[in-house]
Amino acid sequence: MSENRTASPLTVLLGNYPHTRPLKDGTVPAAGVDCRYPESSPLPAAFARMVRDLAYDVCEMPMATYLQARDAGIPLTLLPVVLVGSAHHRSLTRLPEGPELGPGDLVGRRVGVRAYGQTTGLWVRGWLREEYGVKSSDITWVTTEDVHVAQYVNPPYVQRSAAERVVDLLRSRDVSAAVLGPKAIGGQGAGLVPLVTDAEDAGKAWIERHGTIPANHLLVVRDDVLRDRPDAVLAVYLALKQAIADSADRRDDSPAGRAVAAGWSTSLTACLEIAGRYALEQDLIREPVDVAAIEHETAFLGT
Repeated sequence: MSENRTASPLTVLLGNYPHTRPLKDGTVPAAGVDCRYPESSPLPAAFARMVRDLAYDVCEMPMATYLQARDAGIPLTLLPVVLVGSAHHRSLTRLPEGPELGPGDLVGRRVGVRAYGQTTGLWVRGWLREEYGVKSSDITWVTTEDVHVAQYVNPPYVQRSAAERVVDLLRSRDVSAAVLGPKAIGGQGAGLVPLVTDAEDAGKAWIERHGTIPANHLLVVRDDVLRDRPDAVLAVYLALKQAIADSADRRDDSPAGRAVAAGWSTSLTACLEIAGRYALEQDLIREPVDVAAIEHETAFLGT
């Protein structure tokens, strides 16, 4: 069906990146669709509003939040777009003046993380188990925020702190190490050092071994919007796909630069399969993830 010109605007919540700004400034419009692009500062607050209140029509969504929302039956559908991604071996950090801990030394220790459902933590715990044999339950995870999905209950090896920032847990010596997302590494985490001494090479090795780059932020649409306005959703998706293609020369060859993509691919399928396995191992979800079913839900996109 064609888009109804009298239809209400679509609210599309996106972070500010080189590949999303063309939609927001109208350089790459969603054909035939009146889109409104609300802002959220900080951005993670919007993720909670989406999974708790279905506050937007289309919304950027962290991988772990999406997997937990799907597991909880929240009516959202994944669109095949990676907005943010990177390797995460440098995300496990410590104070430079602290003990020279290695990842394998964390058994029985306390590690800070913004929320147990934070996607960076999902990826870090995944490689901790794969490469060092350290299971999630071997560590006490100390958090400063709740998970986005209200229905989720943290496992018993997760404790909530009154601290406002993860780095404060480190500086107060409440934790031995901390997981920090990509933005936090250059912000509150400035000066911290990774527990993995060859973190860049270790991240590249993970990518080569798995054939994918860890995705942090994806894109979802409310099921009712997808049902009632599929042409509008397709137009938003195609505009974002075009903006991602147009911005390719402004992204470097780092994992973060190469992660950004639109469309189903062997890489995205592998990424979802691995993230789903990690999430199940870490008690973030209750049921295995059916990636084929997720892909089938957006077959109408044609890619």
